[in-house]
Amino acid sequence: MPIWLPLPEDHDYDAAREFLQLVLVASHAVKLAGDLRSAPVLHYKAKDILRASRLPHLPADNVHVSHDIKKVENKVELSPILLIRGDATRSQEMLIADGYHRACAVLHLDENIEVPCKIVGL
Repeated sequence: MPIWLPLPEDHDYDAAREFLQLVLVASHAVKLAGDLRSAPVLHYKAKDILRASRLPHLPADNVHVSHDIKKVENKVELSPILLIRGDATRSQEMLIADGYHRACAVLHLDENIEVPCKIVGL
């Protein structure tokens, strides 16, 4: 079972902001990254995170996924995942702002693992 840090690390919020700036205007990305900092930590099943994002489940031999699987095997703490809520009424998938490879790694271990996440809406 993965061991999780209680909160994401500062560089996770920076990574989320950088990713969000690719899909949103910069000011909106900065605001969402700030909102994520103050959001509570919630828990969702690994399989549901991938389903809601509509992203493919990367193979275990992906360099980043295998790195995170090794972290779990070595009992190194993983950082919670940062999410931007989707809107099914508008066919907008949820965005994994940071933690896609961690989500895929955990899914390889057990799809029902509860993953700590912070999530905010657009």
